[in-house]
Amino acid sequence: MLHIVACIKQVPDTKIIKMNPKTNTMDRSSAPAILNPYDAHAVEEAVRLKARYGGKVSVVTMGPPPAVKAIRKCIEIGADEGYLITDRAFAGADTLATSYSLTKAIEKIGTMEPIDLIICGKMTIDGDTGQVGPGIARRLDIPPLTSVNKVVELDREVGYAVVHRKLEDGYEVIQTTLPCLLSVEKEINEIPYSTLPNMMRAARYQPVIWSVEDLGIVDRTKLGLKGSPTIVAKVWPPDKPKGGEMLQGSSEEQVNRLFSILMNKKELFHKSGATEEGGVQ
Repeated sequence: MLHIVACIKQVPDTKIIKMNPKTNTMDRSSAPAILNPYDAHAVEEAVRLKARYGGKVSVVTMGPPPAVKAIRKCIEIGADEGYLITDRAFAGADTLATSYSLTKAIEKIGTMEPIDLIICGKMTIDGDTGQVGPGIARRLDIPPLTSVNKVVELDREVGYAVVHRKLEDGYEVIQTTLPCLLSVEKEINEIPYSTLPNMMRAARYQPVIWSVEDLGIVDRTKLGLKGSPTIVAKVWPPDKPKGGEMLQGSSEEQVNRLFSILMNKKELFHKSGATEEGGVQ
């Protein structure tokens, strides 16, 4: 039976979150916590693969106890089981420490039922690094495939997968061995409305919760702040754009004014010598 593990994260909604002007840090209390959008597509793809090939989908996340909400959202999408690792020892983890902690959880899940495929979102919207997925693959010594926008075929018996990887000018088709790890783009699928049975199951679902002690042999120097070589020295909002002109009047008047501005900039551009030999025309 195909066993897919999806790694997820609960993040603040960055469309709403604000910056604290005194501390220059994100005010996480200013925005609701949501399932990372890229991870939602990872879970949806895992559920679709389960529908195609049969099997089971487990989700795993590291975070504070309220991260149970993100797991329930995954159950609503169609996942079968959820695992939350939560402990004060995990606090302050960067991507290196996070990948180590999740790897230990995945290894424990694998002792209960062998894992064929791990799927992650391309990145989280609160970090934007895209490092955790490849970090997990490196620690597990399995092939990592990033920017995946289509899973063409999986064959558990033979032990291979065929996927499309998104490139700037197209995509490439790659065949790799199983188990492997995929980090997926949002465009890999569209998430439909949840079914009523899934919503009802999610509402009463209680995930498996593990502390550090539950993960077996763990090097505590690789957890949380102790295991995080990355230091964020300062965070600040970008400067607000200055200048510009608000066009007033009717549509025709605005168009005429815009044309006048552009022609004036063109004349200044020519006078600067940009049209001399070798310059821009």
